[in-house]
Amino acid sequence: QVQLVQSGGGAVQAGDSLRLSCTASGKYLNFSNYAAAWFRQVLGKEREFVAAISYSGGQIYSTDAVKGRFTISRDNTANTLDLQMNKVKPEDTGIYYCAVTWETPDWNLPERYSGAIDYNYWGLGTLVTVSS
Repeated sequence: QVQLVQSGGGAVQAGDSLRLSCTASGKYLNFSNYAAAWFRQVLGKEREFVAAISYSGGQIYSTDAVKGRFTISRDNTANTLDLQMNKVKPEDTGIYYCAVTWETPDWNLPERYSGAIDYNYWGLGTLVTVSS
């Protein structure tokens, strides 16, 4: 069992920066066995993929909408996952969730790393509101 506790978020203006963090814990947890990702959700819409990072940090993926602005990173010694959000836009508004999954060899397929259904453990979400 893995618990994910999120921090960060809040209300900012367009063009600002924001950092989201997610700390994992659990009995016998070896965080470096898990791939991790950030998703976001707007009321009335499905949860959408934002960015993902492999267990080692060697593979990173992100949706086109955030490329060049958001950076996902992890620290396996501290069991943390971060999302640095720069130059935020109003359309980045939503509830952001961190998620992890035991990494399998096929995780690098787009339908796997970007699919919410493939992640087993989720944070409770943190609200990000970007005003214009």
